[in-house]
Amino acid sequence: MLQIRNLHAGVEEKEILNGIDLHVKPGEVHAIMGPNGSGKSTLASVVAGKEEFEISEGDILLNGEDISELDPEERAHKGVFMSFQYPVEIPGVTVTNFIKTAINESRKAQGLEDMPASEMLKKIKEKAEMLDIDRKFLSRSLNEGFSGGEKKRNEIFQLAMMEPKLAILDETDSGLDIDALKIVANGVNKLRNDENAVIVITHYQRLLDYIVPDYVHVLMDGKIVKSGPKELAYELEEKGYDWIKEEVKA
Repeated sequence: MLQIRNLHAGVEEKEILNGIDLHVKPGEVHAIMGPNGSGKSTLASVVAGKEEFEISEGDILLNGEDISELDPEERAHKGVFMSFQYPVEIPGVTVTNFIKTAINESRKAQGLEDMPASEMLKKIKEKAEMLDIDRKFLSRSLNEGFSGGEKKRNEIFQLAMMEPKLAILDETDSGLDIDALKIVANGVNKLRNDENAVIVITHYQRLLDYIVPDYVHVLMDGKIVKSGPKELAYELEEKGYDWIKEEVKA
């Protein structure tokens, strides 16, 4: 699914990622953890193709295709989805109209015609019911006046509708109360299957109580310094990151 090889990247000649190697297979959930400034969000942004970051070395492969030079829209059309820590508000554009446009633009990029209106409405209804989303919510302007939980619910709805190959959740639990956290986790768990993969970037173990990862990776100083099963997250919660720093030095 996703293969990152010796990835070096940064912004304005400052290198932030210093040789990332990561292999995510279909059906897997990988959690990326690490202290502030370790490069977690930079990694997410580089994989998604945010233009302010430059790759100086290495490759990003999606299903064997090098996507390193593609812009964010092209990567999205290839099946990369990223949820943002702070989603933007778009007044005057409803949740439904936004997702209709996004789906049809993706289909257009694949040489397909617009999704028929009846099929679109059926899909919107199915995904809204699956995620316990009120239909009135879908007629509101995108993220305008939304609570933190509503913004995250909206992103999970977009994820459900777009059906990407790779979903990157960048600190999606930031600032969420436990109810909103469960909304996000339940949505992701319902959407997991053997044909997609998820990368969860988080500071806290608590999200991983609900979205159980297959692997946990610890990022420090732009490198993955330790990987392990889900139990590694509990160890980090108990001990912090200092013990890993000492382990790396040794």
